[in-house]
Amino acid sequence: MSETVGPPKIFDRALLRRRLSRALTKGAPDFLMKRAGDDLLDRLLTVKREFPRSLDLGSPSAHFSEAVVASGRAPPLRASGFGGAAIIDEEVPPFAPGSFDLIVSGMALQWVNDLPGVLAQARRMLAPDGLLLACLVGGASLVELRAALAQAEEEITGGASPRVSPFVDVRDMGALLQRAGFALPVADVDSFTLRYDSMFALMGDLRAMGAANVLAKRARRPLRRDVVARAAQIYAERFSDAGGRVRATFEIVWASGWAPHESQQKPAKRGSATMRLEDAMKSARESDA
Repeated sequence: MSETVGPPKIFDRALLRRRLSRALTKGAPDFLMKRAGDDLLDRLLTVKREFPRSLDLGSPSAHFSEAVVASGRAPPLRASGFGGAAIIDEEVPPFAPGSFDLIVSGMALQWVNDLPGVLAQARRMLAPDGLLLACLVGGASLVELRAALAQAEEEITGGASPRVSPFVDVRDMGALLQRAGFALPVADVDSFTLRYDSMFALMGDLRAMGAANVLAKRARRPLRRDVVARAAQIYAERFSDAGGRVRATFEIVWASGWAPHESQQKPAKRGSATMRLEDAMKSARESDA
């Protein structure tokens, strides 16, 4: 009897839930969720649909649910692993196919071990012509911190351990949405830079948000003090402004897609073109002559 092989375990999700729950209880900084929530509201206001049944999947705060309500829709069901009306495992949501007309998710899906699988489940949970609007931490986030930590650890210990989680690239998101069965998939990115007094101030914000290292294969020993001190020095040397403040890049990747429906716009069928490519190029050359 063959053993079923699941997706690789990238994140320690039990540790993640404990840290996020603790951070939310203490009033975690919400600047990322506020920015994303405002963006979600703008996106919802461009869609002229009611969406009577909606789900807020995994969002760590109420910002996304509040955006849905602010857009004039009914309050969504909030479901996550650490708060909301329903406590669930976002990797295995317990909802029947076609249960929702709208699914939103803010800054949560970057922590799942099987993102393609979760997107496929979201597609199944949507009714025909239902909409998914989700955002994740993007791959360019915290590039400065990654570089400084890796260089410092390599210099002092002779090898670097993973200290910052891997994040999805916007170029891959469209393909993941298509693979999950979404129609009209769109992926875009909101990239911005924040400035801190030091690397230590940035790391303090990350810890307060519950976003410290939760990699399953993370080093179990804490960073040595000399490594941290050297990383802060490297950070200040390579990534500071003229005034001495250090830069921190953040990237929010947005994903949207519709559950297929016969009313949706479809690409033209193969062979339906009225002009051959060769003839079109010939005509263009003649018009340029």
